Amino acid sequence: MATLVVVGAQWGDEGKGKVVHLLSEKADYIIRYQGGNNAGHTVVFNGQEFILHLVPAGILEPGKKCIIGSGVVVDPQALVEEIRFLERKGIKIEGRLFVSDACHIILPYHRWMDQLREIQQGKRRIGTTRKGIGPAYADKVARVGIRMADFLSLRLFRELLERNLKEKAPLLRKVCKLSELRREILEKRKKQLPIIKDLVVDSAIMINRIISQGRNVILESAQGTLLDVDYGSYPYVTSSNPVAGGACVGIGIGPTQIDRVLGIVKAYTTRVGEGPFPTELSNSIGKLLQEKGKEFGATTGRPRRCGWFDASIVRHAVRVNGLRSLALTKLDVLDGIDPLKICVAYRYRGKLIREFPTGREIFKDCKPVYIELKGWKEKTKGIQKFNLLPQNAKRYLSKIESLVQAKVSIVSMGRSREETIIIDRDLIDFNF
Repeated sequence: MATLVVVGAQWGDEGKGKVVHLLSEKADYIIRYQGGNNAGHTVVFNGQEFILHLVPAGILEPGKKCIIGSGVVVDPQALVEEIRFLERKGIKIEGRLFVSDACHIILPYHRWMDQLREIQQGKRRIGTTRKGIGPAYADKVARVGIRMADFLSLRLFRELLERNLKEKAPLLRKVCKLSELRREILEKRKKQLPIIKDLVVDSAIMINRIISQGRNVILESAQGTLLDVDYGSYPYVTSSNPVAGGACVGIGIGPTQIDRVLGIVKAYTTRVGEGPFPTELSNSIGKLLQEKGKEFGATTGRPRRCGWFDASIVRHAVRVNGLRSLALTKLDVLDGIDPLKICVAYRYRGKLIREFPTGREIFKDCKPVYIELKGWKEKTKGIQKFNLLPQNAKRYLSKIESLVQAKVSIVSMGRSREETIIIDRDLIDFNF
């Protein structure tokens, strides 16, 4: 019985949803620990495609229980819509989904503020999803946020809402009438409350009890390490901590209660939104990766920028997350591409930099240093045994392992659970 953290080891969109769904078969609880509905996990279950933004992907596995931890910012309307979507698809929610009473909530004024800030930034904009995530986290840190426990009390909710609307009035008056905004929020709450109220629990007590009982637990991140507010490509990052350390804060456990961390990487690199991307390909290969990999955001629909695998950023993710194992996804997208390139370092003003640099002015001017590997013509999709992979595909995986200093334990070549090679069986069986 064990606790496993699953983290993205690039800029998000690595395929965490598929891997979590795969691992959920032997898990008892799947817990989300940060982010909001700016994330999108795409999972194929029973031939149907599910795109989940708040509810952990484990909800699709019958009998599994899911918790949205205190580190997540929750848009009540988005949560209600996702619950209704799942129920329409025949997924039972009652008694299986719980929401922390300490979650901060996203309200319509957070979305307005997010949009206004992006417009004001102009060319220096971050490229957010405009879902209100950043402003909600800003309120949390400024100690003026409204939590799920507050949402349950009409008197307290009204009081906190009035205070926040008054404080934000100078900005909000530019885009809406405060009286109408207030009415909209209160009317929506009246409809949302009956659906949400019975899901709300003291998650820290619940989760610590679950772990002490020896249950198998998956702690699921949103986004990726390079979007972490402290360890990512700042300022082009999210407003929370997707790294493994964020799991402890985001659900209320100590670090000694985590048994293993699994990093998820694509066989190449993608990024959504603004910010430096040294290995980005603006040529036909970049377009091919985008089309074959169906690289369009699950939340926004925006096309993802595509490039070669960057070992320097993944090595950084291995370091800050304490990774020993990786699940590598979308290997099949590289079928037929020859040669393949891997970035092993950067060139900055004549100097060789082997590790991901913190300085924003440095990273944006870094040029990739590549090694070339031979590609393969054979199709990898459908292969379920490692020894049946093309030799050059195995060499590609081996080179990645040596460059990032972590073992590839799972290889994925498609969206369904069956399109997977399990190299480390102990990982799937929670035997660690």
